Amino acid sequence: MYSFTMLEDYVKRVYSYLSIDDPIDIDMELISYKLGIRLKYWDEGSEASYFRGNFYIYLNERLPIQEQWQEFGHELCHVLTHEGHQSFMPNEFLKYQEIKAENFALHFCVPTFMLLNYEIANYYNIKDGIPFVAKTFNVTEEFAKKRLIHFRNQLNQAKSDEEHRRYMESLYPKAPPYSKETNAILNKLSILIEKKGVKQ
Repeated sequence: MYSFTMLEDYVKRVYSYLSIDDPIDIDMELISYKLGIRLKYWDEGSEASYFRGNFYIYLNERLPIQEQWQEFGHELCHVLTHEGHQSFMPNEFLKYQEIKAENFALHFCVPTFMLLNYEIANYYNIKDGIPFVAKTFNVTEEFAKKRLIHFRNQLNQAKSDEEHRRYMESLYPKAPPYSKETNAILNKLSILIEKKGVKQ
């Protein structure tokens, strides 16, 4: 069973707020409008800013639409989760924010809860899924490859976690009926608690 990370859960909640649950309905103009972000296009690098009570995302108008969408996901992370002007940040913290924004973009542009609705021929053979993800989520093939590798790693981790949980449960069953030894310990604890309660 797949267990959502905090980021995946957050992205799902954002899309739920936006009433979007299918890739065909993803539209950055609509997302910007619903989140109260002013989306602008210019001939410089993409960036996010806050000015006079408004959030702005600026996208390079020369980029292909797929790259604009990926840049939008990156800049949206800065708007939703970061504070402060990057010009005044220490270099290491700036790198940290950029890594987080790249990871956020992977999840926002290709949300896990939507990806799980599709049966890509073989997640372990990334090449099979790249064209499908690129077309379905309107991202570049390079971006789709990164996302699928990340998703495959998450699936492997979920599988490993489940196997470990089952193994530990086989060694240490939790549910009653408890063993004689466990019942004896529980009885002793119960008696100690009662005695303590009487003294007080």
